[in-house]
Amino acid sequence: MRAVLIVAFFALLAEVSLGFHGQGLAAPGRGSAFIATAATAGRSAAAPRTTPPAMVGNAACKPCHQGIYDSYARTAMARTSGPAFPPLEGSFRHAASNVSYRVYRDGRTARLSYERVDGAPLRGTLELKYYVGSNSRGRTFLFDIEGFLYQAPINYYAARNVWDMSPGYAQLQAMELNHPVDSTCLFCHASRVQPVRNGTVNGFAGVPFLQDGVACERCHGAGSDHVKRAGPMVNPAKLAGERRASICVQCHLEGQARIARAGRSEQDYKPGDLLSDDLAIFVRDDDAEERRGAVSHVESLALSLCKRKSGEALSCITCHDPHVQPGAREKAGYYRPKCVGCHAPKADGHYQQERDCPVCHMPRMDSADVGHTVVTDHRIVRTPSVGRSAPRPVGRLVPFGGGPADARDLGLAYGEVALRGDALAVGEALRLLEVARQRNPDDADVLTRLGYLHQASGDMATAERYYEQALKRDPDRAVAAANLGVFYASRGMVREAVDLWRTAFQKNPQLSEIGVNLGRELCEMGDAEGARAALQRVLTHNPDFPVARQELTDVAQSGCPRK
Repeated sequence: MRAVLIVAFFALLAEVSLGFHGQGLAAPGRGSAFIATAATAGRSAAAPRTTPPAMVGNAACKPCHQGIYDSYARTAMARTSGPAFPPLEGSFRHAASNVSYRVYRDGRTARLSYERVDGAPLRGTLELKYYVGSNSRGRTFLFDIEGFLYQAPINYYAARNVWDMSPGYAQLQAMELNHPVDSTCLFCHASRVQPVRNGTVNGFAGVPFLQDGVACERCHGAGSDHVKRAGPMVNPAKLAGERRASICVQCHLEGQARIARAGRSEQDYKPGDLLSDDLAIFVRDDDAEERRGAVSHVESLALSLCKRKSGEALSCITCHDPHVQPGAREKAGYYRPKCVGCHAPKADGHYQQERDCPVCHMPRMDSADVGHTVVTDHRIVRTPSVGRSAPRPVGRLVPFGGGPADARDLGLAYGEVALRGDALAVGEALRLLEVARQRNPDDADVLTRLGYLHQASGDMATAERYYEQALKRDPDRAVAAANLGVFYASRGMVREAVDLWRTAFQKNPQLSEIGVNLGRELCEMGDAEGARAALQRVLTHNPDFPVARQELTDVAQSGCPRK
């Protein structure tokens, strides 16, 4: 039997990159952690209305708030996504894959061309539809194939003024175009994000988002009542404690894992609510002391002496007005009053030759998780350190903000860390998820993750049982279907395997190995036309996938004699 275990991770949006890549079993990746079942979490906010207010877009705010509208439109948050045209133009060659890339204008269209001359020939062009990233740190691009949205494998890094591969792609020896962009990936870079088609990860029926960038309503709440003068907007400055912090945390704290509460998703969060009702965010114990990630500002600030002594009096908006982004020449004068507001005795006599407080106390340094980028150290250190922190094992996970952790959420968090190769996390994930399964045997997230972890540990019988249970609860679990199909095929249950793979691949063409497995089995069943169609679709979505190219060549040369 030639069926192979599939290789796939669902993508998660980072500051300038959406993608992660992996080798091994089909894995319920970071994006899939946001899909939950069995609604059990109650809201801490007031009970929802029968007909909640709707999003109306930034343009509806402009007539009454012209000055704020114009100022905000110039900020990085407002510009963090939009149409790809006109594109940043440039080109470079990626040495590991020997692929040359070029981003350019073609009339009124932005395009990405790719080509490999030496080795396995490769050439193609994609229409770039959207950009992601304000270009403060960098920018990447999105494209679609058959209505499925993907991330381009290249980034422009503004701080270094260079084109290079996206994080996670640098060492790849083949070009990968099949890194999907789902609604959770777009959550912090676009607004009014549309739902994906049923059963798909990244299949959008139309445009994936209706409002470029981070919209006014992402912080102030839906505005349909307000524009009719029928209700107020949320003012973050008037919120207390965690409700105020939640507005920033929704995007500015990635942590080691972000796990949707059972029955919830991050899309359910509304300004003024507690984000923790919808999402559990886990960080490594003392992570902020060791490494500064691209979105770890909240974690670092929480560690600072300023925050620990000030409590709720200090928040993100103490220093940052989201509606204003001072220019490089204005920053020192803009931020110094924020500091001396609390440190007035130092205003006159402290280090007169340097008026820019952050230069010494919030230095910029290389990001620990995104190359070619720098981050501001929000620990507000008394004596700055230099250099880039070295990675180390994740170790113990704790909920950000403290408090007890639910076994389900913490188990899924350790399971997510295990996907990234942390062997120590596997045992803790298995222990906690088994507790969660006993409490709720219908949780498809828990069942799928347990199946994967047992499979990775070599316990195929238990893995098969959990995959079957997960698919009974949710037939659209592509990872469970992919790996369960391998178990079936290895035992001669070929038609059952083909049925699983055909359905999963129809809705998830980014999972190339499902298509290869499907093509192989169809060929062995004598269905040459079906085999060619499956393999050609793999190469449509992932044209540099060598296994699919070889299989398609074999079908063309030898046909598919029934065995």
